[in-house]
Amino acid sequence: MADVTLPQLGETVTEGTITRWFKKIGDNVAADEPLFEVSTDKVDTEVPSPVAGVLSEIRVPEGDTVPVGTVIAVVGAAGSAPVASPAPAAPAPEPTPPPAPAVAPAPAPVVQAPAPAPVAAAPVAPTPAPAAAASVSSASSSKLLSPVVRKLVNDNGLDVNSIVGTGPNGRITRDDVLDAIDKRGSAPSVGAASAPAPSSTPAPTPAAAPAAGVATPAAAPIKVVPGARDEVVALSKIRQLTGSHMVMSKGVSPHAFSVVEVDYANVDVTRTKVKDDFKVTEGFSLTYLPFISRAVVDALADYPHMNASFAGNSLIVHRYIDLGIAVDIDYQGLIVPVVRDAGGKRLRAIAREVSDLATRARSKKLTPAEIQGGTFTISNNGSAGSVLTMPIINQPQVAILSTDAVVKKPVVVSTAAGESIAIHPVGNLAMSWDHRAFDGAYAANFLARVKNILETRDWSSEL
Repeated sequence: MADVTLPQLGETVTEGTITRWFKKIGDNVAADEPLFEVSTDKVDTEVPSPVAGVLSEIRVPEGDTVPVGTVIAVVGAAGSAPVASPAPAAPAPEPTPPPAPAVAPAPAPVVQAPAPAPVAAAPVAPTPAPAAAASVSSASSSKLLSPVVRKLVNDNGLDVNSIVGTGPNGRITRDDVLDAIDKRGSAPSVGAASAPAPSSTPAPTPAAAPAAGVATPAAAPIKVVPGARDEVVALSKIRQLTGSHMVMSKGVSPHAFSVVEVDYANVDVTRTKVKDDFKVTEGFSLTYLPFISRAVVDALADYPHMNASFAGNSLIVHRYIDLGIAVDIDYQGLIVPVVRDAGGKRLRAIAREVSDLATRARSKKLTPAEIQGGTFTISNNGSAGSVLTMPIINQPQVAILSTDAVVKKPVVVSTAAGESIAIHPVGNLAMSWDHRAFDGAYAANFLARVKNILETRDWSSEL
């Protein structure tokens, strides 16, 4: 028997949603055969079975979100009897407690008398009542909720009893909560309706806020009501989660920004000579990205604190270089596959790996191991024609480099006769970095080193 656990699918990924099982209980499964598909904020990927045998138990059904390391299935030896997995049904009796709070008033019909009390109380504090009721119902509900789902419910002040669960036995999934949040955002709310009121009665609002202690509605985002000429596009789950992670990164790291302009004429001396043969030999084009990646790898050896990660108040300086390359997935999100031990690889080897990883990332053929870790990240925005991009640091790393478009520009060059104007391919390298790890001089000198390598190295020796 072998336990199948949810693998670590990225440095900052703590959970995943099982979106599809490729096998049923009792099916034979081969080692490395796709067993299930998992979705995280970083990647949707197929996960292979670690062993061959018979799928004897599925512990996490489709649609459920569980933490990394959770045992989600069991693969037994060939011929072993499948294990019935109605275990999740056990919590079903748990819903019986909810009637208790509701039934308390019911047994005594005479208790109808208190009914007028809420009616009288409602006018006294209409604003705090909804928020308090929502939080109380979500906290006290005995519905079976995962920690992630319960946190989402509580953070957004939702009434858990108003959410219809689509999971097994009516269980509420993360998607159900996110859908409820979306619906609440698109529907006119009492808070939104009361927003214009302060303009007509400005004085009572400040007075009421301190008394009630709930002045937050004023800070709520402005509601946009779609019109007949608008289209409402719901954010996908990956867009929502990516946004959350980016906000977290900006909150954790004091982002600073540095830029250098690079003259790629020296790179083009080699690239122009070999690009046609390279395309025939390798099957893909030789772009500027492998040259930049190779220069970054060498510069990281000279500036090791750039190749580091934060752990609390400590900086962990890595003695190896796992280079992450951000890849766009049809405008639906980004994934960062990793070139392992890039410090020991030359230009052609790096070019092969970058091309292979990017191709398989777009076709969802990467394994979980290929998107884990990473000590420094490059985001190749130049392929889309960007001039200057400020990327957001890929936590817990300390820096991320954006490669912007290479275009022909007039530059001043030195010749035997003096200085003259020439037309060269030029592009920016822009880097966001964590000011906790080092200061501007260190970051600037690292970029200057990358620039110098690109502009002066004999690249023909690399090929």
